[in-house]
Amino acid sequence: LTQPVTPDLLVSPSSQDGDLGSECPEDRGNWTGRLDFLLSCIGYCVGLGNVWRFPYRAYTNGGGAFLVPYFIMLAICGIPIFFMELSLGQFSSLGPLAVWKISPLFKGVGMGTILIVSLVAIYYNMIIAYVLFYLFASLTSDLPWQHCGNWWNTDLCLDHHVIRAGNNTLPVNISNTVSPSEEYWSRYVLHIQGSSGIGDPGRIRWNLCLCLLLSWTIVYLCILKGVKSSGKVVYFTATFPYLILVMLLIRGVTLEGAWKGIQFYLTPQFDHLLSSKVWIEAALQIFYSLGVGFGGLLTFASYNTFHQNIYRDTFIVTLGNAITSILAGFAIFSVLGYMSQELGVPVNQVAKAGPGLAFVVYPQAMTMLPLSPFWSFLFFFMLLTLGLDSQFAFMETIVTAVTDEFPYYLRPKKASFSAVICIALFLMGLILTTEGGMYWLVLLDDYSAGFGLMVVVITTCLVVTRVYGMKRFCRDIHMMLGFKPGPYFRACWMVLSPATMMALLVYNIVKYQPSEYGNYRFPTWAEVLGILMGVLSCLMIPMGMVVAVLQEEGTLWERVQQASRPAMDWGPSLEENRTGVYVASLAGSQSPKPLMVHMRKYGGITSYENTAIEVDREMEEDDEEESM
Repeated sequence: LTQPVTPDLLVSPSSQDGDLGSECPEDRGNWTGRLDFLLSCIGYCVGLGNVWRFPYRAYTNGGGAFLVPYFIMLAICGIPIFFMELSLGQFSSLGPLAVWKISPLFKGVGMGTILIVSLVAIYYNMIIAYVLFYLFASLTSDLPWQHCGNWWNTDLCLDHHVIRAGNNTLPVNISNTVSPSEEYWSRYVLHIQGSSGIGDPGRIRWNLCLCLLLSWTIVYLCILKGVKSSGKVVYFTATFPYLILVMLLIRGVTLEGAWKGIQFYLTPQFDHLLSSKVWIEAALQIFYSLGVGFGGLLTFASYNTFHQNIYRDTFIVTLGNAITSILAGFAIFSVLGYMSQELGVPVNQVAKAGPGLAFVVYPQAMTMLPLSPFWSFLFFFMLLTLGLDSQFAFMETIVTAVTDEFPYYLRPKKASFSAVICIALFLMGLILTTEGGMYWLVLLDDYSAGFGLMVVVITTCLVVTRVYGMKRFCRDIHMMLGFKPGPYFRACWMVLSPATMMALLVYNIVKYQPSEYGNYRFPTWAEVLGILMGVLSCLMIPMGMVVAVLQEEGTLWERVQQASRPAMDWGPSLEENRTGVYVASLAGSQSPKPLMVHMRKYGGITSYENTAIEVDREMEEDDEEESM
């Protein structure tokens, strides 16, 4: 008997190679393990900000009462936008640039994202370099910032051991003194006295330069094979910080005076809730802590299989991130409470945020503990692991975005291309290793991901819901997950999230304050440069529009309409996942119904095919309604 011949019409291009049921695009790569994606997202979201920004923001904005606006903003802004980004990435299997096939008119949003991420990656790795510097400095029997009397110390230096030796019989006035850890940070690590300001960077600090080189080398080696290598590294970098955090927390709460710090951190002051500033601060904390708008979430989700349950993952990551921030607050403030008791000063005099907490206050607190080098090493090792997986995400975003744009040229050479990007960003970051480098770091931190990032997120939200269409987007999610998003998500995407983001943007512009570092005020030209950084990422959007319109034909309005519609090949990357309007829209596609391909392969219909049939039926009904 002769074998039955399958008509060409029923064969998809992929089935000719005998690779029918493959769930992942061959050349692009996918996560190799089940937990790779989840741990990468946790590692990306749980970063340095959870340790050095959240606790300080909480205590300055009403203590325990701050948790009320924090969780409300998480529900309104954080979770919906997080889920939207994951859905876009997983549905299309494309990076932050190519994903704008959804509406080519707005491709400039992707370009703005890449610019923002590149600027952030430059200074974020410098912070990791500082952490490495302190990590190596902790490998000693006596911490170098423990006492005064070193060549970098001044007459203002006051050793807390001297205060303790005096048994606190007389109150010590520490307002006009400087701690050894502060002088170690500013005068030895940064050597900031060698620079008169941002316009006078001074010489390169070679020890910092080598630390920066090391941090870029670590990052490159971890992203060398894309998500296949970074997906394995995060098993360590995303979980180990929790072990150290718990150790620091247990050590912190067993110290004398710890309760004083925790009380200061959590005592609710409900009158603060009447202030708009507190709600804005909560929204900002959520916004930056979850890393929405940076393209990292979209990039990670693009390496998922088509039916991965990102709905569940969204709640695991966002709530896990919030709980980590609160836990970190206990670990930090218990030690600050002990420190304030030792120095005999109120907690608010020792509490700081940002680098001041990580490189001045906490290291000083470590010197007061027995086995201080051990606790110092643990703390900085935790910061290193927290920082690295966020940096992996930034780099993966840049590399994926560009390789997805030029897959034929760059995908086979992804390792070499990653090396070029790392070297370029390392060279751009060299100015941060100079004596005046901290001024440049503050400028980048204040402006690179400020209002520009908010404009990117607001535009993304509006394009997906208004231009692409809420109905279409929910239908795509239905195809992918087997259910449609509920009224909560739809209400947030349509109204609540964009409105909150707009309020944040307006607040940021109205309450604009020039950058400063300690007592140093930045000159006008530096402010203008900073503002230009933010404006440039926004300008990418109209620039992208101009390019998209010029590529179309017809009158201006026709061009705009054509450019705002999804591209012909928009949709799931694998043909067997394409149903309804996405059927036969891939280049070279012959299959009228990819379901037939599935049925030939699996001999039946799975629950996802049932969903696809349901979606097809819905689409047909919608078409009938529109034609009537």
